[in-house]
Amino acid sequence: MSSRELVVLGTASQVPTRHRNHNGYVLLWDGHGILFDPGEGTQRQMLRAGVSAHDLNRICVTHFHGDHSLGLAGVIQRINLDRVPHTVIAHYPAGGERFFQRLRHATAYRETVPLRTEPVGAAGEQSCELTASGPFTLSAHRLSHPVEAYGYRLTEPESRRMLPERLEARGIRGPDVARLKSTGELHGVRLEEVSEPRPGQRFAFVMDTRMCEGVLALAQDCDLLVIEATFLDEDAALAEEYGHLTAGQAGRAAADAGVRSLVLTHFSQRYADASLFARQARRAGFEGELTVAEDLTRVPVPKRRA
Repeated sequence: MSSRELVVLGTASQVPTRHRNHNGYVLLWDGHGILFDPGEGTQRQMLRAGVSAHDLNRICVTHFHGDHSLGLAGVIQRINLDRVPHTVIAHYPAGGERFFQRLRHATAYRETVPLRTEPVGAAGEQSCELTASGPFTLSAHRLSHPVEAYGYRLTEPESRRMLPERLEARGIRGPDVARLKSTGELHGVRLEEVSEPRPGQRFAFVMDTRMCEGVLALAQDCDLLVIEATFLDEDAALAEEYGHLTAGQAGRAAADAGVRSLVLTHFSQRYADASLFARQARRAGFEGELTVAEDLTRVPVPKRRA
């Protein structure tokens, strides 16, 4: 199993269907788990997908429509029931504070786990950095939807990959490898001589939105992009009216942004043939890896760029 992968829990927009649960997505990243948009039924879908409450370190909500947030109550209570041994951080639009608190305290339960809230978009911010510590930076960008909505982007910092044969040739071994990596030079050997650039990976999560600046900012140079494609292109007027994207718009945005692997999701129940979404995304110019998400699909983050 990849140590970096997306686990799709649900793919329906607005209402669940016989084959699609409400939204829910878990990004597993080197032992760190981020749950995005837990709609109704997320707790059960986690069980079916083999994802436990202990796997979760963060919860990110794009906006407070029910298909993206009604599962919060169950997930938060499960985190406490299972006595998750670490603090869980919750991000959500600051303007939806009352909705988050209502869901958090929807029923009585025993709180056993620290849940730290870090709302997004205080003072009307269009974009903000949520964390820059640890193995990645998490940021948020404002989207265009009838209610306050944000997308999320995870960026791994650039680093360098050590080359064992060059280290050995210059007599750098054991603890000296770490010292060289931290100082940049050791015993007259420069880091650049015994290593090569290691590009960081990027992931973005874009839900309910019209095409806007935030979509492209989130998607830029992503290794893996999860993006809504609620409507087919022939219903572009409906997409604009209700604040959504079409499959073609999602495909074009991914192509323009240089996305390597694209996951389309959040499909309207009006469409029976999911293959049409892929066809329209391709027709719009996207040539990379393409997944039309189904519930319980697992999508690995592509191998690191050369």
